[in-house]
Amino acid sequence: MTASKLDNVTVVGAGVLGGQIAWHSAFKGKAVVVYDVSEDALAGCRTAHKTYAHIYKHDLAATNQDIQEAQGRLSFSTDLEHAVSNADVVIEAIPEVPDLKVTFYKSLAQYLPAHTLLATNSSTLLPSTFAEATGRPDKFCALHFANLIWSMNIAEVMAHHGTSEKTILDITRFAIEIGMVPIPIRKEQSGYVCNSLLVPILQAAQSLVTNGVSSPEDIDRTYMILNRGCSQGPCGSMDVVGFKTVHDIFSYWGEINKDSQMIANAHYIKTHFLDKGLQGIQGAAGIQGDTWQHVAVVVAEGDVRDVVYERGQADHARLALADGQALLGLRPGAGD
Repeated sequence: MTASKLDNVTVVGAGVLGGQIAWHSAFKGKAVVVYDVSEDALAGCRTAHKTYAHIYKHDLAATNQDIQEAQGRLSFSTDLEHAVSNADVVIEAIPEVPDLKVTFYKSLAQYLPAHTLLATNSSTLLPSTFAEATGRPDKFCALHFANLIWSMNIAEVMAHHGTSEKTILDITRFAIEIGMVPIPIRKEQSGYVCNSLLVPILQAAQSLVTNGVSSPEDIDRTYMILNRGCSQGPCGSMDVVGFKTVHDIFSYWGEINKDSQMIANAHYIKTHFLDKGLQGIQGAAGIQGDTWQHVAVVVAEGDVRDVVYERGQADHARLALADGQALLGLRPGAGD
């Protein structure tokens, strides 16, 4: 296979998925700059990368040398011009707010080298919405990753009508080079394949909570029994995706589609989580009060997996790894 020659990567947005894309690309041999406007966000990304180092050792059999080399390929910046000055590809992973993305692309255009490709990791928005703002529509497409990138290793490639064939081929080659299975999206579709399946499930689960029909732990318990072998339910998935992203998706599409239930779900997430500073797995502090009763997956001797629904003042999922490290969240593939 012809190499993509996309060796220098800039990831814009140091949130959950941006941090994962950056770490995994560096682990697979790419030189990566992580850009964010916030020093705090970059600090959080560095902390997350320490967690990924433990996960990659445990789940991917990475050696200490592998981890050190990945760390050596990573750098961090709040200076946009510097961050993209040598980029072969820029992957945008900022919040799901259309106006914010348009403003960013317009500011980015002045700094990009002529050859640089640009990809959006937008969860539900279409590349054609932003193509003109990029200033290089022929070099722009969507490249959408799933959370827990090292385990859920798909990369959905979606062009708009002005994307060049070379861009599509190079982005697809890049995805393969970093260990992804490229999923071609044959026409523009909000949500691609992954989120066209996932968002309705999250909407249904949150509606049950918002309307007082069921609790998060019972929703996830039901889902996981009906889908034997899966590692988490829809409420756990919202925690992984992050409450801010889920809120933005529900809020935007609720308004667009005049969906009162989706708008109510966005409001619930805002008042019960975001207004209290709760972000999901991205927030490393204990999750308090009436937040999700997370699933704790405990890996014991003999590879026995027990699903436990924890209650109490700090309801958050913990995975006891074989090396003694306790990590927030659900281990990818725990039900494999």
